[in-house]
Amino acid sequence: MVYLYIDKSTIKLIFLKKTILGQQETSFFEKKYETIFLDKGKVINPDLLASAVKEALSSSSDKISDNQITLILPQEAFYFVRTLVPFDIAPSAMNSFIADKARSIFPVDPTDCLTSIFIRGTDKEKIISFFGLSKDVYQDYFQALSLIDLKIQAILPETLAYFKLFEKTLRSEKKETILYINLEKNNLNGYLYDSYGLLNDKKISVDYTEETKIEEIIKNKVEELQKDNFKLNRLVLSGEPSDKIRQDTFTKVVGVWTNPLKRIVPNFYEEYIKLLVVEGKKPFPLLTFDVCFGAFIFGSENKDFSFFKNGFKSSINRLSPIKLPKKSVLLFIGSFILSFLLFLAFSKIKLPKMPNFSMAKPTPTAVPTATPTPTPSFKKADLKIKVLNGSGTAGKASEMKDILTKKGYGEIITGNADNYNYVTTEVQVKKTFSQVSSMLKTDFKDYLSTFKQSSLDASSTADLIIIIGTDFK
Repeated sequence: MVYLYIDKSTIKLIFLKKTILGQQETSFFEKKYETIFLDKGKVINPDLLASAVKEALSSSSDKISDNQITLILPQEAFYFVRTLVPFDIAPSAMNSFIADKARSIFPVDPTDCLTSIFIRGTDKEKIISFFGLSKDVYQDYFQALSLIDLKIQAILPETLAYFKLFEKTLRSEKKETILYINLEKNNLNGYLYDSYGLLNDKKISVDYTEETKIEEIIKNKVEELQKDNFKLNRLVLSGEPSDKIRQDTFTKVVGVWTNPLKRIVPNFYEEYIKLLVVEGKKPFPLLTFDVCFGAFIFGSENKDFSFFKNGFKSSINRLSPIKLPKKSVLLFIGSFILSFLLFLAFSKIKLPKMPNFSMAKPTPTAVPTATPTPTPSFKKADLKIKVLNGSGTAGKASEMKDILTKKGYGEIITGNADNYNYVTTEVQVKKTFSQVSSMLKTDFKDYLSTFKQSSLDASSTADLIIIIGTDFK
């Protein structure tokens, strides 16, 4: 999966490729361009954006073959409304309640948008964040990415990706107000949250020079927010410059407890960091790609959040209804009526009675009941497969991988066997997946007459190992 973030003049992406061990091979790209791609979240020139994204994909540290995109967009690309839903409201009435609320706030009709909701709350109250993306705006992103054969699998506002990065630090019994700040070179920006999500969609952005102290800028911003009746409980700091900040002295100067993101993630999201494997075993540059990493966590934990759940499809993909020629329709109707009349006529004709012959009833013979084949408890796509070439002919492992992929099998890695003297193809399989043998006999019928089968140790990282012999056609 590719997590692609597009801002006014910045493109960031991380490419995650799942390994046989369940980890994610990770490559990434980040660049700030002089060209402006977006204006208030809308694409200015689809061709120009497509060219920049293509550069990002080709300049990544690893070749990106996946065309499925999770698209992360600036908050200003979305319409936003946050509302408290009455606790006793019926589920059937909730949608109309939210729609009426959005209709009174959105500058366009919500039915002209792709929409999704994010719900947080307690037993006593529910807070719903309602996001709308204009279908016209979506079409421009769709067009730009289609030019380079990319498919939008999911869409996420940047604000939800940031919120996911510190959500686990929130305590259900304590309601807090949090300012998330991303420090960049000569600019800091962020959003205001509480324990239930985004408070408002107004982005905080301040430019500064190298001589300016970041602590003083944030302190002034905190005081401004307090005048607007926002009492901050915490700051969350991200961005490369935050790596040089001391938590204790920074908290003292600003006057608000400060959490650097580099401390939050190892304590609360360690399982996700461990999944990411960077070439050369380098640490993942979290402070640069926080929004992409947050989107990765969000997608893993919030699978019900989708702007496509209402079945919206691009008008480009809509099929026109099939129209039959009038002549064909009339002939069909006429034929049907004629057949029906002939049936009625023949049904009234009395046929002569046939003599009654008595016939001995045959003795029923017991038919053996076929033993049903048990349904496998696993899917082909779930199997971790290792294909090893022991035939001595180059390219055979890749050939078999292609065959297995077309048959619906999942993760497959290839390599060479311990020698090239295998005559008969061998299949080693864990006992828990023993039913796969019958699957392979069917799937390999055009390539193998038989194969040698043996058990695979339960501790093996692969569920199935296939060693190709010279009998593989």
